Amino acid sequence: MTLDGQLVCIFGGGGFLGRYISQQLLSRGARVRIAERNPTNAMHIKPLGNLGQTQFCSADVTKKDSVIRAVHGCHAVINLVGILDGNFDAVHVTGARNVAEAAAEAGCGALVQMSAIGADTESPSRYGRSKEEGEKAVLDAFTSAIILRPSIVFGREDQFINRFANMIRMMPVVPVIGANTKFQPVYVGDVAQVVAAALENPAQYAGQVFELGGPEIFTMADINRQIARMIHRERDFVEVPDFVAKVIASCTGFLPGAPITSDQYKMLEKDNIVSENQAGLKAFGVTPTPLAAVAHGWLEKYISQGRFGARAKAG
Repeated sequence: MTLDGQLVCIFGGGGFLGRYISQQLLSRGARVRIAERNPTNAMHIKPLGNLGQTQFCSADVTKKDSVIRAVHGCHAVINLVGILDGNFDAVHVTGARNVAEAAAEAGCGALVQMSAIGADTESPSRYGRSKEEGEKAVLDAFTSAIILRPSIVFGREDQFINRFANMIRMMPVVPVIGANTKFQPVYVGDVAQVVAAALENPAQYAGQVFELGGPEIFTMADINRQIARMIHRERDFVEVPDFVAKVIASCTGFLPGAPITSDQYKMLEKDNIVSENQAGLKAFGVTPTPLAAVAHGWLEKYISQGRFGARAKAG
């Protein structure tokens, strides 16, 4: 179906991924309603569309009444709300259920639930367990919902590649936790295209779970070395032993420049890559974007003397 003129409610639409999804939907003629606890944090979305194409409302996924108000009159709903620390059950399970039930009650034609690779009720991390519990709650309430599980999502405003780039810029010796854990980073623009494609043809993807990964698989150590090369920094990388990492995660909860909780450490016990026989991005007609193809555009700020330093290195 065409998205032109359709009203799509995006819970958590003011965040990193929400920015790109909004841009995709707006470019296809959709109207978007950004639902945030504090809508003023999402005002950067407004210039992405034409006059009257963007709406804002106050909503908290843990409060059912606010969710019901947010989805009123919408043709489709997207739930992007997620946390890395805190009350996982309230946000990932109850919150997701609230969105799905409200969307079903409002007669919305489609629902996209953003989950994550690693969603598994047998996961060692509470994050991973709550993500699959949330998926089940969504499908129970809205059977035709489309579940998307991306690997680590990267892009200009991300909190992953940028965090490591900043560490590498500041530290001559860089500690690496979970050095051998594998990731399949996926470009935020590709994920946004998948969401738009799913809403354009919801019947084709209804009730299914899709894992989304990029064209490359890296270990945590590989990612750090790749970033160091891209920002022209020669660094020594030191793998943090497991027992040390566990102590850091359980006692202090952070490393300099790289916060990690005990639950996040448990997430590193499993690889974060697309399962075998998963069509992934290709199921939506999206060609995966390599990290190096886009990262140079924003990683220049971590190079000594910025883009001028990059040109000197290239020369």
